[in-house]
Amino acid sequence: MPRDTLTAERIVRAAIELLDDEGLDGLNMRSLAKRLGSAPTAVYWHIKTKDDLVRLAGDAIWYEVELPDLDAADWRTAAAAHATGMHAMLTRHPWLGQAFGSHLLHGAGQARHNDLSLAIYEKAGFAAADADRAAATVFTFVLGSTLGPAAQVSLNRRLNKDGADGEQRMADAMKRATEIAMQFPRLRERLGTTAATEYAAAPDDTFAFGLHCLLDGFEARLAADNTRRRR
Repeated sequence: MPRDTLTAERIVRAAIELLDDEGLDGLNMRSLAKRLGSAPTAVYWHIKTKDDLVRLAGDAIWYEVELPDLDAADWRTAAAAHATGMHAMLTRHPWLGQAFGSHLLHGAGQARHNDLSLAIYEKAGFAAADADRAAATVFTFVLGSTLGPAAQVSLNRRLNKDGADGEQRMADAMKRATEIAMQFPRLRERLGTTAATEYAAAPDDTFAFGLHCLLDGFEARLAADNTRRRR
């Protein structure tokens, strides 16, 4: 592909696809240029460094999260929708969670969501400082909830590297982990009965459970503050 047919937007979209497939460790300008059918020098013409590329890609995927309409929804419905959308996006792109700890990420895509988060919790009735805390608490919970799936993607990629039988290696590790867990009463109870399947599937429901608990806590905090102000 000639250099003049490339755009920064096309490069960023290709980088997102490469990051989804290979993770942060798999992103380099040579691989990206090959995916684009171009030369690495042509990519550098538009985006100067790998760090810039990760920053741009990391910001672009924030636009996948739909912004709830605060004029049409109550604050709790908006908060749940926003948190669920962020969780889905971070799960689709597990490399972003890793990038938070290794790159300086910023941009309009993420900023518009930060601004919306503050608006949600201000609408709930929190003062500015507490709205900041509420938004940060929910984001930290959302990000933490995606670390497990992100780690699993990285682990699967590593286990299958160089033609290894990742499925068998995982099965062997799970067998050893189960043998160890059976030494402990509560784990043994769950793993040794028909509840074992539900126990293994618990993470699928943990996010929704935790989010509802957080929002319940916010509502209780707001109610208590209102009671104190009326006294």
